Amino acid sequence: MSTSEDSPDVPIICPECETTTRIPAEDVADSLERHNERLHDGEEIAHVDPDLAEQLQNLVAEDLGLLD
Repeated sequence: MSTSEDSPDVPIICPECETTTRIPAEDVADSLERHNERLHDGEEIAHVDPDLAEQLQNLVAEDLGLLD
């Protein structure tokens, strides 16, 4: 079973709170949801670093053959 120590950290940005943090990949969705619910009335303000999100999208698209 995987633990947080085995999971890569994902950079999370909240421009409204002016914070940046790194969260284990397995905890990202829950952490973002909790943060946004608690501090931003559920509005999706905090998010994964856009540069990383774009890199992941490109890797997935390439893996699926969508860029051919």
